[in-house]
Amino acid sequence: MRNILIVAGGTVAVAAIVAGVYFGTRPPAAGPAPVAVAATPDKAALLAVLPTDHVLGDPKAPVTIVEYASLTCSHCAHFHIQILPEIKKKWIDTGKVKLVYRDFPLDQVAVKAAQIAECAGNDRFFPVLDIIFRGQPTWATAADPIAELGKPLRIAGLGENEIKACLANDAMLNAVLSDYRSGETLGVSATPTLFIGGQLYRGSRSVEDLDGAISKLVK
Repeated sequence: MRNILIVAGGTVAVAAIVAGVYFGTRPPAAGPAPVAVAATPDKAALLAVLPTDHVLGDPKAPVTIVEYASLTCSHCAHFHIQILPEIKKKWIDTGKVKLVYRDFPLDQVAVKAAQIAECAGNDRFFPVLDIIFRGQPTWATAADPIAELGKPLRIAGLGENEIKACLANDAMLNAVLSDYRSGETLGVSATPTLFIGGQLYRGSRSVEDLDGAISKLVK
């Protein structure tokens, strides 16, 4: 799990954690016990689907998982590559659960990668997200991460010119920062963080762990 270091002036200015952080899909240590979220009106509204949200699954599915992730977070990549496909097959594809993805970038590279993903649009957002997470061990450790990230994204129609336009688009940056601020309000301080049925889950979670949490909510 990666912890945030600095946020100032609405711009994320975070130094990447070097010690103990790996890039890949090796499962990290299990996260702490879930924590109930205080039921204030502001927080309840943020745990619902917002107009700007990216939703995986049926928007009308009765159970909502809200995920906050950073695109340079290796634990987030592990979740998307190893855990989410199993949850998707069992719960999302069957119409029982929807996943809301929100950005919580922990460094400047993650901010830029998130802007690029936003430019993909709703129809291509999750396929582009998958490309980004699967290629993370290569692009996130490169001398020029964004240039390296651009290579696999060409197949999604995001070439060099499109990426430059994305990074110059204030609306894309504001969308990322809006996600970040909503996470702050909800008490997010590290990634990945999930909210399932009013419970906050920090850190790595196994398929079995998430199955148990979801099963209690599915009627």
